[in-house]
Amino acid sequence: MQKIILIGRPNVGKSSLFNRLARARIAITSEIAGTTRDTNKTEIFINDKKCLLIDSGGLDESNELFKVVKENSLKNAANADIIIFMVDGKMYPDDDDKRLFYDLQKLKKPIALVVNKVDSKKDELRFDEFISFGAKDMFGLSVSHNIGTDELCEWIYKLLPSSDVALNLTNDDEFDEFLDDYNDKGEFDPQVDYANKPIKVGIIGRVNVGKSSLLNALIGEQRSVVSQIDGTTIDPVNEITQKNGRVYEFIDTAGIRKRGKIEGIEKYALNRTQKMLENADIALLILDASVGINELDERIAGIAAKFELGVIIVLNKWDLCDRDYDEFCKDLRDRFKFLSYAPIISVSATGGKRVVKIFDMISEVYQNYTQKLQTSKLNDVLLEAQKLHPAPRDHGRAVKIYYSVQFGFAPPKIALIMNKPKSIHFSYLRYIQNQIRANFELSGTPIILIPKNKNKEEKDNE
Repeated sequence: MQKIILIGRPNVGKSSLFNRLARARIAITSEIAGTTRDTNKTEIFINDKKCLLIDSGGLDESNELFKVVKENSLKNAANADIIIFMVDGKMYPDDDDKRLFYDLQKLKKPIALVVNKVDSKKDELRFDEFISFGAKDMFGLSVSHNIGTDELCEWIYKLLPSSDVALNLTNDDEFDEFLDDYNDKGEFDPQVDYANKPIKVGIIGRVNVGKSSLLNALIGEQRSVVSQIDGTTIDPVNEITQKNGRVYEFIDTAGIRKRGKIEGIEKYALNRTQKMLENADIALLILDASVGINELDERIAGIAAKFELGVIIVLNKWDLCDRDYDEFCKDLRDRFKFLSYAPIISVSATGGKRVVKIFDMISEVYQNYTQKLQTSKLNDVLLEAQKLHPAPRDHGRAVKIYYSVQFGFAPPKIALIMNKPKSIHFSYLRYIQNQIRANFELSGTPIILIPKNKNKEEKDNE
């Protein structure tokens, strides 16, 4: 698949163009220079041709963090097939921009000079000044007003190889329908090939616990910018890799702070993180073993539970921890009772120790997460559970569960067909969950139990 990179100095509109071409709000946009720090990737269609669009961090050297961002962006440009170099049309041509453009030309790849923010007649006159770059292909755009993007897309289309994919999204309604179908995570769809679809894994945790280092270790390259500066990752960073014939899509999300410390652009990052998790299958909850567990870790764990994700708890920096492993896990289990089903692994992301085992754990949890439980066995478990411990009575009347039906997957969703669904206590539902877990392999996945009336017309108080 052809790779197209958007590159340029900070705040020239790369992320806005990225969102425009992707027809979705993926990258965070802001007037704050340096908002994008990692590369952002998404597959898009230019008419009927599929390609990979990459939004890179701004080319800047104002501090050590931005120097790393620049190095990462230039590395991605070297690996791209088509380069779109963007400049700010509100400013006159800049010598630094010219030097960057000429350096990128040396890569001998198709390159376009895109002058963004050409919003007025005055801007159009200034646009002519950029002829001094000597670019063979130059476009004047106003991304915010969607002016000039069609011409740019035509240029890209001619450079892409022919495609056999018969998909031509001609209007926004068709595109929205396509997204709805692609992103649907609801009840089980028999047309979804759960055994072969990419496993979407969100990497979550508080700031500076090593999420980006873990992503780099998992994919075996410097994909995410790593820095000791808190809040380095702002945009969720996605990367697709293969292992043992299985496709994994990892999402390195922004580090989460205490509510009182979330400021400016990080508010958008937090919202974007939660939006990405809506479409994830599994969360890798990263804890910093060298400093222990705190209240914020518990709140972040609650986000994974909120989105009903499969969960693996990763104790990072274990090589720096001086506590006994069993003692640490006991403390963790006491504090994370709501994630009692989540397996635990200790790793060192920077040293790569035990990181490869995470792939096997993800595969196992995903298999459990999308599992179809045998109906007859499920109902035998339910019957035996009620014999051992009947549900508490409601004003002297028996509360009975007649049978169960699994109606959803990812995670397993089970309807309990009964006579008085509103009378069943949450503690008894937890007992039923534990009985199901004892009889099925469900490590890493939540189980959703939904009490339902036996007859739709039957009232709960009858």
